[in-house]
Amino acid sequence: MELDSDVISASGDKVVLHLPVKDRSFDLSKAVCSHGLFMMAPNHWDPITRTFNRPLRLSSSSGYCSIRVNISHPCPSSPLIVTVAGSASLSPEDEEAVLDQVRRMMRMSEDNDRIIQEFHRVHADSRERGFGRVFRSPTLFEDMIKCILLCNCQWPRTLSMARALCELQPQMKGYSSAEAFHPKTPQKREMKRKRRPKKNKVTMMSERKFVDVEAVDPENPELKTNQNTNSPGFHNLDAVSQSCQDQASFPYEPIGNFPMPEELAGCDPAFLASHCKLGYRAQRIVHLARIITDGKLELKKLEELCKWYSESSYELLEQQLMVLSGFGPFTRANVLMCMGFYHRVPADTETVRHIRQYHGRSCSLKCVQKDIEAIYGNYAPFQFLVYWSELWKYYEEKFGTWSKMPASSYQLVTASNMKDEIPLRLKDKNLESEEQ
Repeated sequence: MELDSDVISASGDKVVLHLPVKDRSFDLSKAVCSHGLFMMAPNHWDPITRTFNRPLRLSSSSGYCSIRVNISHPCPSSPLIVTVAGSASLSPEDEEAVLDQVRRMMRMSEDNDRIIQEFHRVHADSRERGFGRVFRSPTLFEDMIKCILLCNCQWPRTLSMARALCELQPQMKGYSSAEAFHPKTPQKREMKRKRRPKKNKVTMMSERKFVDVEAVDPENPELKTNQNTNSPGFHNLDAVSQSCQDQASFPYEPIGNFPMPEELAGCDPAFLASHCKLGYRAQRIVHLARIITDGKLELKKLEELCKWYSESSYELLEQQLMVLSGFGPFTRANVLMCMGFYHRVPADTETVRHIRQYHGRSCSLKCVQKDIEAIYGNYAPFQFLVYWSELWKYYEEKFGTWSKMPASSYQLVTASNMKDEIPLRLKDKNLESEEQ
């Protein structure tokens, strides 16, 4: 197999690969910092070095071992530089396995480049901002699980659940049954939480408003950074820079990769629900993992249906997802967006909030689809990309540029911190009841 990359160095503990970038408009920071998935463990974006890193898996011939990969993009005309740590050399199969996962996360393919160009022709604002690539996970399975974690849950808890799964993953390796798997260590997250000092009501109120707050990393209560987010950028960039430098060891903490189906299939749902605070999601996650490992659901066949990006393939995929436990309309639409279909907008209370705030329409969950069609219908088949471009831009205006934000602030980027921005004429009790 001929690879479109070159090993430019292989010394001691690292291998460096080049991944050519065919789209001259490609920007790593915009490709990564384009969806909340990039904030979820084990992903890590470094705003100082403008690099992305996380564990990726090698080929099946290497036993799907995880290795840590750092991705950088020195300039628009250069290839992506993919640095693999902890390996003196890689086989051609392992190189291709790593690069395939990078391509998937960044949506780097001829089809994706063509889709983005078509989208930019109908949406000038996104073209000018360089928006179009929506970040996703290196595997469809990880996307599916994270879409479950996104549903019916506050954002800080979503982040916490994803990180808990990654912290547990190293202990899952080598176990194939619920009876065989027992954690070796107590849950570190809970131990740290108990040591965190209680906050008074004034502090909690100021944090919710996200104005001149001290962002506290739940994994490192000592780490704080002062921020003011009344403009698109942070005012105190020196404080943010120092905060990020203080977190320089974050990517190298002993956190595992995101679990594979084989690893989650061997977990007891009750244990997983308690240990990772997944609640009812644990049963659905373990069920999904088990039907995949049993061969009842073949993810490769699902991904093969994505090649044509047609309405008929979308309908076929949706029918197969519809029978899965926990895959309601919102989760299905998010999964299919990750697979490359952009003509559906996943609708939840956040969508209602955006339609109310940004477009001035008084709507509810029951009727929001009519408003979505009225606002975005003319952009078919890119309705989601137009909606997400608006939402992402609006959030940056409120919270700051995503690629400059330290990881310690991710938990504060919530819609609840924007409630006071809803016009008074649109406020009613409907939204409050929908959110409960």
